Amino acid sequence: MDSRELTNQIGERLRAERKAQDLSMSELSERTGGQLSKSRISNYEQGIRRMGLEESRILSEALGTVSPMYLLCLEDEREIETLRQLFLNSDPTGRRLMVAIAKEIHDAHQACYTESDDAAKLQD
Repeated sequence: MDSRELTNQIGERLRAERKAQDLSMSELSERTGGQLSKSRISNYEQGIRRMGLEESRILSEALGTVSPMYLLCLEDEREIETLRQLFLNSDPTGRRLMVAIAKEIHDAHQACYTESDDAAKLQD
């Protein structure tokens, strides 16, 4: 992906998150405490400008649903961001439970692959 495509993809992610919350650019600007103007947000969404680390942090906090890494296309999976938000919004007991469940799923998934690999080797 070249630089222009990345800038456009970053803008598309910002637009999608803003629209998912049914926010206007003015409302999102207000949520940033005026740190980012409606015009600047528009420039990001249109791919005219690329937001930096600080701007992605400000927008992430204003949106409250995504990380700066997600906005900057450093995380590709939306599911990762959903899990992250669920984890951060849980109490310590909920967090421990989420980790335990994730480990069980991972181990079961690994066991399935190991069994299928062993079966394939036996057939060879």
